[in-house]
Amino acid sequence: MRIAFALIASLALAACGGGDGATTENGTTPEAPAASKLAPPAGKQWVDVVTKSPEGGMIQGNPDAPVKLVEYGSRSCPACQGFAMTGVEPLRAKYISTGQVSYEFRDFALHPQDLGLILIGQCVSPEAFFPILDQMYVEQQVFNERLTQEILTSTEGLGAGPQAKRLMEIMGYIDFMKQRGVPQAQLDKCLGDQAAIDQVAARQKAGVEKGVNSTPTFYINDKMFQGGWDDMERELRAAGAR
Repeated sequence: MRIAFALIASLALAACGGGDGATTENGTTPEAPAASKLAPPAGKQWVDVVTKSPEGGMIQGNPDAPVKLVEYGSRSCPACQGFAMTGVEPLRAKYISTGQVSYEFRDFALHPQDLGLILIGQCVSPEAFFPILDQMYVEQQVFNERLTQEILTSTEGLGAGPQAKRLMEIMGYIDFMKQRGVPQAQLDKCLGDQAAIDQVAARQKAGVEKGVNSTPTFYINDKMFQGGWDDMERELRAAGAR
């Protein structure tokens, strides 16, 4: 299938794990005045506010926050798991909760199982998107260890959708999602949705054209950043978060 070939071609450009140091497109981030802490909608906290971006990502927090953090991440990438385990909690507690920073996650396929992970990871309500993403990272190593070369070889002749579904079944992700309240029929529909597969390929192409060639890759107010939480926090504060 053309979609499968396009996806594989873009995957060949990518790698799991970006640079160790903090970088931006121009090498610096200008100091900005502190942003005021903004109140969430009545009866909600900012971390409970989730909206979809025009680019197909999911935004947690104030969509009009003055500091916008975007992550291109792979659900199967250990380096992305590293940020999920070390950076996301303080990011939410200190910056998203105040309304000063929004956090947008954009799925970026890196490994053969990622198409299926994207399809099922987006097969939930906006409110469930980030809890499912968090839990996938917690259990990532267990799932990754189940994928063998023998399994990959046995699914190579399948089309993009059938391969994605088969890998999700073999690796245990179908049961993982069902245990979290997503019915089999809904998962089957999402994994067989050709329009959704086309969207994954289009968004993958857009990410590559933007300059993404490894995961995680971040953008802070549209300036590229690669690095760990400590460096990221300095960049967020330089951009105006307090």
